[in-house]
Amino acid sequence: MLEDGKAVMLLKTDARDKIWIDAFAQAMPELEVRLWPDMGDPSEINCALLWGPPPELFDALDNLEVIFSIGAGVDSLLTCPTLPTHLPIVRMVEPELTAGMVEFCLFHVLRFHRLMPQLETNRIARHWEELTQAPASEITVGVMGLGVLGMALARQLTALRYQVIGYRRGPGEVDGLEVFHGEAQLEAFMRRSEILVALMPSTQETRGLINSRTLSWLPPTAYVINAGRGDLVNERDLVKALDEGSLAGAALDVFETEPLPRDSVLWTHAKVYMTPHVASITHPPTACRYIAEAIDDFRQGKPWPNLVEPGRGY
Repeated sequence: MLEDGKAVMLLKTDARDKIWIDAFAQAMPELEVRLWPDMGDPSEINCALLWGPPPELFDALDNLEVIFSIGAGVDSLLTCPTLPTHLPIVRMVEPELTAGMVEFCLFHVLRFHRLMPQLETNRIARHWEELTQAPASEITVGVMGLGVLGMALARQLTALRYQVIGYRRGPGEVDGLEVFHGEAQLEAFMRRSEILVALMPSTQETRGLINSRTLSWLPPTAYVINAGRGDLVNERDLVKALDEGSLAGAALDVFETEPLPRDSVLWTHAKVYMTPHVASITHPPTACRYIAEAIDDFRQGKPWPNLVEPGRGY
């Protein structure tokens, strides 16, 4: 039992096994870490740090008590058909993961606001032109998704004097931020968003939320940044808007299909800046400290932090 016994962690994450093991050794030396699939006696395992688990991973893990997600998103877990529905799932909420996402989104907001794509095109053409640039205080950035990452981004954008508005699916006020919510207020939010940053989770309600209809609500020459989940955006509709000129550009880190198929037009589209799902990568040292603190707190009778609500999809 985790409450009063030894913690045995099953690790199935990414290609950084040694880094994760070393980080756990620093954060929680008494923790025994076992790698999938060489996990020894499965009955001894009572916690797991996972990403994209295969269905057979949960075979014989009868004493598993908690699952930690390696990322902020949990769709790779929730789509596993054998996921034990009774187990608590703890989302990864650690400072370096949040900072990385904020940095990525800020980079692209600044890049689009300061007209860097146009200036780069002019550089290649050896065309000297001083483009008129509006101050940040006259640019409205719409942050779609006001979880930990969205709120951290909104605070930084506000500090840089951008006009920031937020969108969430359910009602809820945020001090100092104009918030839109629900389907009824989505159009009003989109019409205000000159730079749209999508940071929502993948759920039944959010899939395809950014499509030809909602893109048509954006101001002329708006930009879209998607660092949330790939299925938030209908890629065919996005490319159509870019080709027709109703959308000025897009920065995409996540895609409907990953890895992005080699024949996708997004690889070479002149108005698309794409990266391979690297907007923010979990940092093992801080992530392992977060997990160690969560286990210690649980042993003292405190609840697990940042629990996933499977019915909501995050």
